[in-house]
Amino acid sequence: MNIISMNSYVLGFRDIDKSQLSAVGGKGANLGELCNIDGINVPQGFCITTRAFNEIVANNSLINELLDQLAGCRANDREKVSALSGRIRAEIERLQIPNEMAEEVSRYIAALGEEKAYAVRSSATAEDLPTASFAGQQDTYLNIIGRTEILKHISRCWASLFTDRAVIYRLQNGFDHRKVQLSVVVQLMVFPEVAGIMFTADPVTGNRKTVSIDASLGLGEALVSGLVNADVYKVNNNRIADKQVAVKKLAVKAQENGGTAAEEIGEEQQRQQALTDEQILQLATIGKSIAAYFGQPQDIEWCLANGSFYIVQSRPITTLFPVPEAGDDESHVYVSVGHQQMMTDPLKPLGIAIWQLTAPRPMHTAAGRLFVDIARNLASPGNRDTILDIFGKSDPLIKDALLQVVAKEDFIKPLPDNPAVNPLPPTPPVTEIEYNPTLVEELIRSNEADIATLRQQIAKKSGTELFDFIVEDLDKQKKDMFNQRSLGVVMAGINASFWVNDKMNEWLGEKNAVDVLTQSVPHNITSEMGLALLDVADVIRPYPEVISYLQRVKDDNFLEDLGKTAGGEEAANAITRYLDKYGMRCVGEIDITKTRWSEKPAQLIPLILSNIRNFEPGAGRKMFEKGLREANDKGRGLLERLRQLPDGEKKAAEAKHVINLVRNYIGYREYPKYAKIVRYYLYKQALMKEAAALVKAGVIHEPEDVYYLGFHEFREAVNSGKLDYQLIEQRKEEYRQFEKLTPPRVMTSEGEIMTGRYKNENLPANAIVGLAVSSGVVEGRARVILKMEDADLEDGDILVTLFTDPSWTPLFVSVKGLITEVGGLMTHGAVIAREYGLPAVVGVLDATKRIRDKQRIRVNGTEGYVEIL
Repeated sequence: MNIISMNSYVLGFRDIDKSQLSAVGGKGANLGELCNIDGINVPQGFCITTRAFNEIVANNSLINELLDQLAGCRANDREKVSALSGRIRAEIERLQIPNEMAEEVSRYIAALGEEKAYAVRSSATAEDLPTASFAGQQDTYLNIIGRTEILKHISRCWASLFTDRAVIYRLQNGFDHRKVQLSVVVQLMVFPEVAGIMFTADPVTGNRKTVSIDASLGLGEALVSGLVNADVYKVNNNRIADKQVAVKKLAVKAQENGGTAAEEIGEEQQRQQALTDEQILQLATIGKSIAAYFGQPQDIEWCLANGSFYIVQSRPITTLFPVPEAGDDESHVYVSVGHQQMMTDPLKPLGIAIWQLTAPRPMHTAAGRLFVDIARNLASPGNRDTILDIFGKSDPLIKDALLQVVAKEDFIKPLPDNPAVNPLPPTPPVTEIEYNPTLVEELIRSNEADIATLRQQIAKKSGTELFDFIVEDLDKQKKDMFNQRSLGVVMAGINASFWVNDKMNEWLGEKNAVDVLTQSVPHNITSEMGLALLDVADVIRPYPEVISYLQRVKDDNFLEDLGKTAGGEEAANAITRYLDKYGMRCVGEIDITKTRWSEKPAQLIPLILSNIRNFEPGAGRKMFEKGLREANDKGRGLLERLRQLPDGEKKAAEAKHVINLVRNYIGYREYPKYAKIVRYYLYKQALMKEAAALVKAGVIHEPEDVYYLGFHEFREAVNSGKLDYQLIEQRKEEYRQFEKLTPPRVMTSEGEIMTGRYKNENLPANAIVGLAVSSGVVEGRARVILKMEDADLEDGDILVTLFTDPSWTPLFVSVKGLITEVGGLMTHGAVIAREYGLPAVVGVLDATKRIRDKQRIRVNGTEGYVEIL
């Protein structure tokens, strides 16, 4: 059937492909594509194009006035949204479809058969897209018979673009109501014995090799709307891996005169499989061919009638986290880098490129996140034990997930032990490591000299010479990561900490003894940063004019006028000194594109004002001295108790040596990251001069556009003075989609997300479990904060957030407990929590959703759980 014309309001399925998305919406475009796949049965039909909808809406002044009002609403303005949406729907349904449109629809109905039954479905231009499904937001009508009824239900579909749920969904996802247009799909009804939904990748685990099929008796819409129970079948590698047969008491079936109704199922049928095993495998094969055609996993609506399968819809599964690309068919096990670096947000392309150039081993990307493949480490027994031990000490959830991978039969083929893939060189027993009292200071002086040299040299570079210079310096950084003196200090401090905890638990029955011992250690650049901001508050506190001025600050040039106030010069100098040392830091600092404190110093003002409000003068010094006293008292107490044991003098001597290692080496654990971020900021300052030149030359629109280029793409743009700007726009849109996805800790090359579990026992009922990283029990008001700049803390609050990198440290001085969704024993938040003496539990899954802002809670940082009081 082909009744198409240049100005047609209607297109038949055979005349449609994905290029006509704007005319027929996501559902219509996908139906047109399905018709092109050999061997796929698609019931015939046609689409009323968005042109028809647009003409009706554009010519109605009342609808346009209501749309203007709707544009000003927010998603939580439920009553206003409901009232406006209802008026728009009523107006659309009241309008008569123009004769030209109605006649064209009638010709298509006549060609297919006016006496037949049809499904009338909405198809919006912002639905069934690779990045947003909008599933179920508009209405569907089944078993519609006759021209008059079909035209009436076309109007109802148009109106359904403005149901409350559809409007609120668009508001929540940032879609403009005027830019989302509606086509209507009119499709011959199939009257199935069985119908349902098929996911060509497991929607729960993400496994791309598992097809998941839901099947119920009667029409599939009843299953979608939750009216009936369904069987669930899992097919993996062309075999049925699992079957869950539901008790099916109802089926929704088409009625003879139109419409649908629920019917009871006979008792003998209620427990039978809806599909035979042969049909299950046949349907899974169909699903795989459709997914292969579209090039990504699909959510497919299907039905079985008279022994044949019909496909009535297919859309991308938008909720799956993409699988990192390896370029082969081998088994891979990907561990999230972001969970180790306390940065699970997506990185922009330039940030990824810079980090990759520094990385000691190849990294894979997916949805703007970085992953390392440790399949080879898990394949050989010796390496497997080492890597599991490392992750077990850092993040038990990752270790448990990896153990699940190892337990999977035939996923990883065993290899002989290979020291070449061992992640870290073996270290001597911690009790045999010699302590060098000047080593840490020597390492810091050496780093500072290197950075001073870099600052001088990079200032002289420009053009492609700058990029080549940065590559050379990044190569030097990569080698320095394995500097045996620096790495030795870091590992000695970490291993000594674990030794103390293990031995004090074994010898004295005391858990987490090291938590107090690591308070107020020397040379911790990150904890010093938090205390230094208290010192800035001390400088400003005596000057009311300065405080008043800072409370009114709106922009980042505030330092220029600060000196005009009484005490302003002293305040400006204090803030400038702070920025000189710490201004390269920011939230998500491993991404070079993130805005640094020095670039936007107003970020620090709420923290400074909070410190002035919540603390007395000298609080930083007092806090450090208190921690130092407690650490020293703890060390002496442990040694005295050890001397009372059998062989106590030997145990005490060993412990004294290792405690000395902890106290003097563990603080340096934070320094290499600081040094890296200092270098990143110097690179960024130089690179942004090149970006400004590209703006001046008209190659890009704004300097920040270069964030969406890889390092070598940026270099080529500087070299050639040319760039396809469409690439920038495409990557900006991709980044916006990446922000909506949550990265897994561990996933396989099959796309399966492995979720670890804690093994805690004997916890209180309703305890929210996590990883204990800093001892103590504290009660207080929860403050759920997702962005550091939104923090409004009072002394004694408990901070609850997604993750904390070093930039969050200034907040730690104002709270008395910490809870994060991401983290491990040696990640930055845990290290600083221990040094400040804050009870902390990290790795608490969905903490920011399960704990409400301002709830009263108890944090048990010794046992690793949270209670809501």
